[in-house]
Amino acid sequence: SMSSSSPSSKYSRRAYHAGSWYDSDKNTLDATLSKFLADASKNITPSNNTTEGIPRACICPHAGFSYSGPTAAYSYLALKEALERNPSIRTVVVLHPSHHVYLESCAVSGASTIETPLMNLAVDDALRDHLLSTGRFEIMNQRVDEREHSGEMQYPFIAKILMSVCSQEEIKVLPIMVGSIRTSKEEFYGKLIASYLADESIFTVISSDFCHYGQRFSYSPRPKPSEVSEQGINELFEYIEYLDRKGMDLIELQRPGAFADYFREYSNTICGRHPIAVWLNAVVANSENGTDELDVRFVRYAQSSQVRSSNDSSVSYASAVARVTGS
Repeated sequence: SMSSSSPSSKYSRRAYHAGSWYDSDKNTLDATLSKFLADASKNITPSNNTTEGIPRACICPHAGFSYSGPTAAYSYLALKEALERNPSIRTVVVLHPSHHVYLESCAVSGASTIETPLMNLAVDDALRDHLLSTGRFEIMNQRVDEREHSGEMQYPFIAKILMSVCSQEEIKVLPIMVGSIRTSKEEFYGKLIASYLADESIFTVISSDFCHYGQRFSYSPRPKPSEVSEQGINELFEYIEYLDRKGMDLIELQRPGAFADYFREYSNTICGRHPIAVWLNAVVANSENGTDELDVRFVRYAQSSQVRSSNDSSVSYASAVARVTGS
């Protein structure tokens, strides 16, 4: 299903999930995203933005817009701010997981264009060629690319933001699917792409939902008595947030090793754990060699519903923004 050579014919990636996961009508979708962004901007604590570093990346959920769109909007306000404050941005890299195919490496999209109901996005050929020249990336074929929703749920938001702020310069995208790779490979790929992600012409979107809780996800742990007493956990939805926040704290602390240990201990069903880990390893590599220092903060957390019994289920959504420190 994957190839490692340049595709002879590039395809236009269709908006495969439009009409089911989000609206296929341009005006309806535009109005929906406008509302999500307006609501999020009302809730963000007004701060003097010039004192804060320019946003360089965000972690963003990828469920149907009716579920996670309001949370995702917090991340996309950061992309909007980044584009307004950093005129050198040329490419939005989207790191996303694989839900349907087994992939033991990372794969770039083979598309030349990504269609959304709002506008079409051009794919960054040059950056894709750079990554392919390392010999470490495969290429998604059209079927694999289109069926994967975790990248696609970012594209209408990206299109919406580009339409709202952009100058004539065309800003491109490059989707990268991160497979179910082991910890050492997460570190390898993080170091491999670190220098690209440190370039100020690139903004990175990392696509992930958080805990998928309930029998339908084969994940329904109960809190230990010690956790109940120490954390004051009375309801399962509080325990789910406690589990999610443990992982979120390690992301904010930029500790990919501890983040990997956390999965060994709790097995939390964070579907974008591998893209997050690859990105975290890149952030750490850039910090250690003095290229790029980022401050990572979660700005919004939500659950699709409040789980009170083990028969219930929910998915958690969290948005994080990574900003340049000391700028």
